[in-house]
Amino acid sequence: MSTLEVYQSLWAMQPHAPDGVRIPVEMAFEMVADAGYDGMAIDLGASDMKSMQATRPHFERHGLGCLIMAFPKTIEDLRPVLHMAKDFNAIGVNIIGQAPALTLARMIPIARTWIDMAADEGVPIQFETHRNCMTNDLYTTLELIEAVPEMRLCADLSHYVVDREFWFPISDYDDALIQRILKRSDSFQGRVATREQIQVSIAFPQHRKWYDQFAVWWEDGFRDWRARNPGGTCNFLCELGPPEYAITGPDGREISNRWDEALLIRDRVQRIWSKLENETT
Repeated sequence: MSTLEVYQSLWAMQPHAPDGVRIPVEMAFEMVADAGYDGMAIDLGASDMKSMQATRPHFERHGLGCLIMAFPKTIEDLRPVLHMAKDFNAIGVNIIGQAPALTLARMIPIARTWIDMAADEGVPIQFETHRNCMTNDLYTTLELIEAVPEMRLCADLSHYVVDREFWFPISDYDDALIQRILKRSDSFQGRVATREQIQVSIAFPQHRKWYDQFAVWWEDGFRDWRARNPGGTCNFLCELGPPEYAITGPDGREISNRWDEALLIRDRVQRIWSKLENETT
């Protein structure tokens, strides 16, 4: 039987609440463990490697799995992250590749080099769909995964909704593009975007249609993943980022509660997963 594990993001926990208060790292780990998450993701784009190395005892103390988000700016920048992943017994590394590559022809050898490097180190990697990196543009990413068939993705679809300014309702053409991404994705992330905003509150009624659309895509991705990975473990990361991802009012306070919304997203994807389980029994 395939299983779903849902992680929370340490980056998303700092600050934790709309008032902007930063909670201690230990408290963040306690909250995530007490809430029943399966693991925590650490983000090397938001924090340096030295400070993140110090979180290792928290993973062990709370029995949480580890996922590492890497932002390598050169080919060799990835190697110490792979070593860190082995030290943490991480489930893998998500690459947001920022090595200079303006053309598809330049991206292809970089992606292949990182794939070979990870294989040599024995660490699973995925290339996260993300802005400000080699997967910045949906169209180029589709060309890249065709050119590098061994390249596996982590689907954070919010970036492509904004990147291509998808109209709602989603057209058949745009949906077909997203389906191609999902079929190459081995994990998924929970953030809801609109065509103009990267992260919106799922609790606001005007955003319900977008939340429902993302839920459809998550279900499509899960269904395809399960067909490809019988008996495997699928990872879903709740990653509702702090400001300036999170929208703030004139007082600088966030206008919604990301902790509560992450729990709502987690509950929804778990229900989707259970629905798919019931379809196969």
